[in-house]
Amino acid sequence: MFDHRQYKRGYFMPPVECNDWVKKEYIDKAPIWCSVDLRDGNQALIEPMSLEEKLEMFQLLLKVGFKEIEVGFPAASETEYEFLRTLIEKNMIPDDVTIQVLTQAREHIIKKTFEAISGAPSAIVHVYNSTSVAQREQVFRKSKEEVKKIATDGAALLKELASGEKGNIYFEYSPESFTGTEPEYALEVCNAVIDIWQPTPEHKCIINLPVTVEMSMPHVYASQVEYMSKFLHNRDSVTLSIHPHNDRGTGVACAELALLAGGDRIEGTLFGNGERTGNTDIITVAMNMYTHGVDPRLDFSDMKNIVSVYERCTRMRVEDRRPYCGKLVFAAFSGSHQDAIAKGMRHRAENDPGSWSVPYLPINPEDVGRKYDSDVIRINSQSGKGGVAYVLDLNYGIDVPKEMREDLGYAVKDVSDEAHKELKPAEVLDIFKKEYVNNNPVFKINGVHFKQEDDGKITADVTIEQDGESVTKQATGNGRLNAVAGVLEKHFGVSCNVTLYKEHALNIGSDSSAIAYVGITDEQGRTYFGAGIDPDIMRASIDALETALNRQLEKA
Repeated sequence: MFDHRQYKRGYFMPPVECNDWVKKEYIDKAPIWCSVDLRDGNQALIEPMSLEEKLEMFQLLLKVGFKEIEVGFPAASETEYEFLRTLIEKNMIPDDVTIQVLTQAREHIIKKTFEAISGAPSAIVHVYNSTSVAQREQVFRKSKEEVKKIATDGAALLKELASGEKGNIYFEYSPESFTGTEPEYALEVCNAVIDIWQPTPEHKCIINLPVTVEMSMPHVYASQVEYMSKFLHNRDSVTLSIHPHNDRGTGVACAELALLAGGDRIEGTLFGNGERTGNTDIITVAMNMYTHGVDPRLDFSDMKNIVSVYERCTRMRVEDRRPYCGKLVFAAFSGSHQDAIAKGMRHRAENDPGSWSVPYLPINPEDVGRKYDSDVIRINSQSGKGGVAYVLDLNYGIDVPKEMREDLGYAVKDVSDEAHKELKPAEVLDIFKKEYVNNNPVFKINGVHFKQEDDGKITADVTIEQDGESVTKQATGNGRLNAVAGVLEKHFGVSCNVTLYKEHALNIGSDSSAIAYVGITDEQGRTYFGAGIDPDIMRASIDALETALNRQLEKA
């Protein structure tokens, strides 16, 4: 059955209008980040992480720069408990990092949780109970007052047990299924918890507003968050946290709008791992800020290693098109995209290398450890002349003339199309050499001798090998290449009008080589191209002319 009528709009709007967030254009500073990879992310895995894998993931989170890390639900399993005790007893928690543990608002679970954090220098105890209409009516079958009492009893027990701990203990409360709860009731419960804890600006508590299941468009959540931010007790002593899930595919949007609406802190995971469709992807939210010139206070410069550790520890896979981190997110196969990127890169290098504004690339791929040669312009049958030329220039210093690029583009495209595959830079180079450098099916020039005439002109004696036989012919021209062209015209009886000539160095030093490009135009106006590579620029030019005429004769 596929019947939309069984569903109703599952959200609650605040009792007062809360749309001030609409007036804000951008996020101007990073929130407090809390990774929940080791708890929320771990519990969503088909095979939860082992102790060793959790330790490796913890080290990765520290390297990225998280200062708050939810390490688990220590009362839930022996592995969770052992992991937390290992971190504490082996002094693996840096002084500037606070661990976080989750507990239901139930007495025996809270007490077990406090046993687990004993000796921790700094810890957040995160207590929760569900407050939504559906949970109250269908699961707990309790009234609003009874559900609120679960929260306040739990809050009171946290405060009592924390008084006996030596470390810095902070409190966090979540009205689970917040977005399925009437905002005024969620506010009532949260304020009752705050009143028990009596936080101060120097020792704040955390009120976390989870989108346990996405039920609305992101702007609705933003209005709910703004309502809570405006009417929470002791607001200057409360860190307002958000925890969006991604059931509607808008977890990142929920997070961004909630920050505009007053959120101070985000709980999420790397790559959005989590139950069902996952949590908010912290990487995407942070990198979105980064592209607006805001320091995210997290370091994703080694994205390849982050992906590697994550995939190894979780046995999950980062999708090829996942923003900022997928294998193909910077790849351009389209010819028009490649051309724009190549021109944008040259413009940046020549005009403003200190800023980034390249078409089709929202960030500099090098910022996250990617490379232009293998990650950006990729060559297949959809690629264009600009992309092919860019790959040769970037990887091999071969600056193909504009007039020659279309011809080269078709040559490369034909190979990719026939093979039905992407071509690596080395394969593109092979095609270039086969077509334009080492292409002499009709004849070869085995030797050339020049003589300077009294009138300033040049006479060339050219030895031509064709069909196993060699002949030497002579002609005079205004320059060396012109004289060689005259010999070829006379010998083959075709027009050999040089309409393109370009040369440049390929490398510098004792083993330096040069490359020359030649284009010749026949009587019908068709142009044929060749290239030559040699330490002697004249020899390179002759080789280029040789290939150009070979290509003309072969297609005649």
